[in-house]
Amino acid sequence: MNPSIQRRTVLRAALATAAAGAWQAPTHAQTTWPAKAVTLIVPFPAGGGTDAFARPMAAQFARLTGKQLIIDNRGGAGGTLGAGIAAKAAPDGYTLFMGAVHHAIAPAMYPKLDYDLEKDFVPLILVASVPQVLVVNPKKVTAANFKEFLAYVKAHPGKLNYASAGGGTSHHLAGELFKQQTNTFITHIPYRGAGPALQDLIAGNVDMMFDGLGSSANHIKGGRIKALMVSGNKRSPAFPDVPCAAELGLPEYTVTTWYGIWAPKGTPADIQARAIEEIRRACTTDEAKAVWASQGADFPNLTGAQFGAFVNGEIRKWALVVKASGAKLD
Repeated sequence: MNPSIQRRTVLRAALATAAAGAWQAPTHAQTTWPAKAVTLIVPFPAGGGTDAFARPMAAQFARLTGKQLIIDNRGGAGGTLGAGIAAKAAPDGYTLFMGAVHHAIAPAMYPKLDYDLEKDFVPLILVASVPQVLVVNPKKVTAANFKEFLAYVKAHPGKLNYASAGGGTSHHLAGELFKQQTNTFITHIPYRGAGPALQDLIAGNVDMMFDGLGSSANHIKGGRIKALMVSGNKRSPAFPDVPCAAELGLPEYTVTTWYGIWAPKGTPADIQARAIEEIRRACTTDEAKAVWASQGADFPNLTGAQFGAFVNGEIRKWALVVKASGAKLD
């Protein structure tokens, strides 16, 4: 073969090999996720129920993957401020969003949101579900049990107040449902997150709260607040001495706080799959299971489309609750 022709043939082969390598590079980069630290936007201040699961999960994620899962608390507007920020993040798998039941309630409470939970996010995995618990400051509310508490509330309408994580959150609607089903009146005091609300309850600045059991558990055990009732039709294994709503004469009082992970719309499918798998691994270590159990939480393990269908159902359910209760933003 002519030497010049041979050189051109070798050059063309080298260029073709290089081009093929360049074309394959993005795919290879995606499948190595996470190649660096991942930011998890938590749309509430530190110390709330979301944090109670996000931080243990982040610790296990880092241990298993060797990469940090950085908690970025962005509280405000009942969790919708942080959700709006997460919706606009780059869809590269390095910004995820941990939302809660509050975000299924928000469409019915906020007339204008700068994001759409079902259109601007990709559902990844439902990581925790816990019952709501009615807790009081024992120095402000001296009732020995739920029966005494209810009698006091009925005899003194408006005398007590309850804190929430903000207008339109499950804490708020849990209170409105309670008032509706017991024919009582308790004043709503909204905060910028469950953490600040809980701290004010412990300090005695508010009387009571309808909280997710996850964030209240350690304070109940420490005697700083007192649990009078868990929602639903069964007692929590973590607090077997606390009666459930059904046995107290409120069979329809069921409020569950759940927490899930989303990615911004447009996140590549292979990264979604990797994120689901790594988050599932982090939530099912022995260490994480112990944390979940101590807070009376289940790990539902709903992923992808199943999680999305669950959220869609929750949005419809809470829209009906908001309409029936007449709940409004304070």
